Amino acid sequence: MNALLKKVHQEVRAKVRAFAEEKIKPVIGEFEALEQFPADLIKSMHSLNIFGMQAPVEYGGQGSDYLSFIIAVEELARIDSSVAATLAAHNSLGVGPILEFGSEEQKKKYLPDLCTAQNLWAFGLTEENAGSDAQGVETIAEEKTGGWVVNGHKKYITNAASDMASGISFVSQTGMRPDGKKEFTAFLVSKGTPGYTREFMKQKFLWRAADNGMVYLKDCHIPAEDQLGERGQGIKIMLKTIDSGRLSIAAMGLGLAQGAYEMAVSFAKKRKQFGKAISEFQTVAFRLADMAMKIETARTFLYHACWLKDNGEPFGTQSAMAKLYCSQVASDVASEALQIFGGAGFFRNDEYPIERFFRDQRLLSIGEGTSEVLRMVISRDVLK
Repeated sequence: MNALLKKVHQEVRAKVRAFAEEKIKPVIGEFEALEQFPADLIKSMHSLNIFGMQAPVEYGGQGSDYLSFIIAVEELARIDSSVAATLAAHNSLGVGPILEFGSEEQKKKYLPDLCTAQNLWAFGLTEENAGSDAQGVETIAEEKTGGWVVNGHKKYITNAASDMASGISFVSQTGMRPDGKKEFTAFLVSKGTPGYTREFMKQKFLWRAADNGMVYLKDCHIPAEDQLGERGQGIKIMLKTIDSGRLSIAAMGLGLAQGAYEMAVSFAKKRKQFGKAISEFQTVAFRLADMAMKIETARTFLYHACWLKDNGEPFGTQSAMAKLYCSQVASDVASEALQIFGGAGFFRNDEYPIERFFRDQRLLSIGEGTSEVLRMVISRDVLK
């Protein structure tokens, strides 16, 4: 229970939790072990109505508040991070910028298909020399008659390369501003566009069942109507998109921590040493108590940041704080849970996949802003 939750939030949690327990949990370990993207499993989530759920009904969405979406991500991450990452990236980074910055024509063209769980959309910022430094983007778009010709690449992009991946929003250099600084503009490009190719990335340490890919743009022609937002507003669009995206990564941290904690409680009650369950030893019981306290604090912190966003209040700093804190809680809880499991936690186990959870949490302090960058964001607000 939480003071910010309404009946609709409880209903979202209940239906997503039931699906995750019944449909995802029994099969996701095999996909993860084989590094396969579970396309049919993702498509089967259409009944949950959580893809593009924050989009208005007229575009095919549910008109949901952001907290409902965050709870859906949290519940998926409680079972598996790869599936949770698919929804998180699609809704916050894929649908989000089109919904907030797209023209009416772009919304009508793209959003209905992105609310069906049959198509996924990505957002491309990261490159070889761009990431924490957003202005390090080296992809270049040159204006031509009727549009732009783009050359460059993006890497580590979630929802970029599977058969379900239908396109990407990305940021590119488009010249120089009057003040002599680089100009950046955002664009949309769909699968099948000549010069736009993708490559599925494998041999990952974590999120092995998620679609993370390389994107290549070689003499890729993008019509003028697929420019996203105003020319020169690319960095602004990217930063606002990431503010919202950080909330979804925080939700993944919260859900992962919840799942790891529940596994640790269950295992501690079953595992016996010195003639009794290890949960009866104070050192284990106190570990579990600390884990529960951190999770509850993280949940309240995150939900409050979502409340600010849903009520039109500034939330950028709170988003950075929530993401930083939830990622740290995920790390702490996964580590403590693994300690409770001992040697049993080092091996793949479909009943207790703590080994997978321990790996998956490691991305959370890097994706959508490293913990170091988030401290820069927060400190600037503290000191302004």
